[in-house]
Amino acid sequence: QVHLVESGGGLVQAGGSRRLSCAGSGRTFMYLPMAWFRQAPGKEREFVAAVSWSGRITFYADSVEGRFTISKDNAKDMVDLQMDNLQPGDTAVYYCAAKSDDYSTASSSTDYDYWGQGTQVTVSS
Repeated sequence: QVHLVESGGGLVQAGGSRRLSCAGSGRTFMYLPMAWFRQAPGKEREFVAAVSWSGRITFYADSVEGRFTISKDNAKDMVDLQMDNLQPGDTAVYYCAAKSDDYSTASSSTDYDYWGQGTQVTVSS
């Protein structure tokens, strides 16, 4: 089992920055590929960013490329999402997720087995 807890959400003005953190515990966290997803009201959950188990490989949704940065610290069992130049369209509940079937990264929510409870990010214009 893997337990994930997100933190860092809140209200931010357009153009501002926010850093989300996801603390992992339970199973061997360091071998798990991780990702962030988000879900806005009335919309499907969508992929934001993913990181390989080692932290060396990352990839992003087109909508956040160049503005968001995902990072994984295996020594601290943490995955962070640095969000810069936030826009109202980024308003959503952000979820941290872990993938346990193999070491490959993925952008589909169905590939992830463990989820945090989510943290709300609201961007005002």
